[in-house]
Amino acid sequence: MSPDTGKPPHLNSAPLSYQNPAFINSPDGRLVRILSEYSEPLARFRRERIQDTVVFFGSARFRAPDDANAELELLDKPGSVAAAPDEEQPATDEEIAKGTASDLQRRRAEAGVEMARYYEDARQLASMLTKWTQTLKGRRNRFVVTSGGGPGIMEAANRGAYEAGGKSIGLNIRLPFEQEPNPYITPSLNFEFHYFFMRKYWFAYLAKALVVFPGGFGTLDEMFEVLTLVQTEKLAKKISIVVYGSSYWNSILNLDVLVDKGAISARDRGLFQMADTPQQAFDILKSELTRYHLEPEAKRQAAPNVEEEPLLNPDITSTR
Repeated sequence: MSPDTGKPPHLNSAPLSYQNPAFINSPDGRLVRILSEYSEPLARFRRERIQDTVVFFGSARFRAPDDANAELELLDKPGSVAAAPDEEQPATDEEIAKGTASDLQRRRAEAGVEMARYYEDARQLASMLTKWTQTLKGRRNRFVVTSGGGPGIMEAANRGAYEAGGKSIGLNIRLPFEQEPNPYITPSLNFEFHYFFMRKYWFAYLAKALVVFPGGFGTLDEMFEVLTLVQTEKLAKKISIVVYGSSYWNSILNLDVLVDKGAISARDRGLFQMADTPQQAFDILKSELTRYHLEPEAKRQAAPNVEEEPLLNPDITSTR
């Protein structure tokens, strides 16, 4: 208080609530943050005229081989830019020949060959899919290749679309350890989320198909979440699910036991199809995307007095 006037000191204007970092980053601001991870991607998808997507899931722990390094490098954690310790890396041909590789390194070397093949298959499939979508008529981008935005299979998917000259989406997640998006994502479609559940929402909201390549906990989580949504009919639209790499998946999953124990029905096994080559997977995707989405839309548009379906149809998911 001023001794001369008896008035309190000058008071500066308070910050607007949405420009107040202390509030936005507090527990009380959580709702605003969640809504932002809904409304900001929605606005960008509309601006980029993205009608629907094909989502690729798969391992994020292998960095792709490049011209300077013919070996795959195992990352420390999914999405990390840091490499795993040397003792966990796949053995090189030289280490195997000298007998200096551990059993774990030799097993990782065998797995590395397999993962390199899956990387190239995902890259090829994404390229084939993108080239096909570029032949589709319309003002909107259809069946856009989408990944989690990180390395490994995710990078392969974005890379295939990039090399085919098309757009691709990366839905990255901010993690406690250092990580970064792969460079093949279309810059205007590069997203980063804080909340896993909002990231998963955008995986499912626009997806017309899902391709599941070999992966770990995250891949299993994402695959079974979508399978559960389809099984319980919480997705109103038809979504095609292709599980890629039958030898890998049959070795770690035994769905027959779930059927025998009554945990799932026999018909639940028909919720997805398996593929072992890019051509086989592409044929499944092209056939089902055409049958369930392109042909019905063509019939609807041919009907008299039918307005064009709005971009990002709000009825894309069940309203139950």
